[in-house]
Amino acid sequence: MANLLWTIIVILFVLWLIGFLAHIGGGLIHLLLVIALIMLVINLVTGRRTVA
Repeated sequence: MANLLWTIIVILFVLWLIGFLAHIGGGLIHLLLVIALIMLVINLVTGRRTVA
């Protein structure tokens, strides 16, 4: 499941970067970045648990 989240994060970031450099998409590009950042934070918070 963690690999799937990282894959989605990378895809969203790449799409955002392409749209940002090509000046297409308008607000959608920033929405993609926000979604990618939210998923990154969720993954970091839930993926670092250790069993003692």
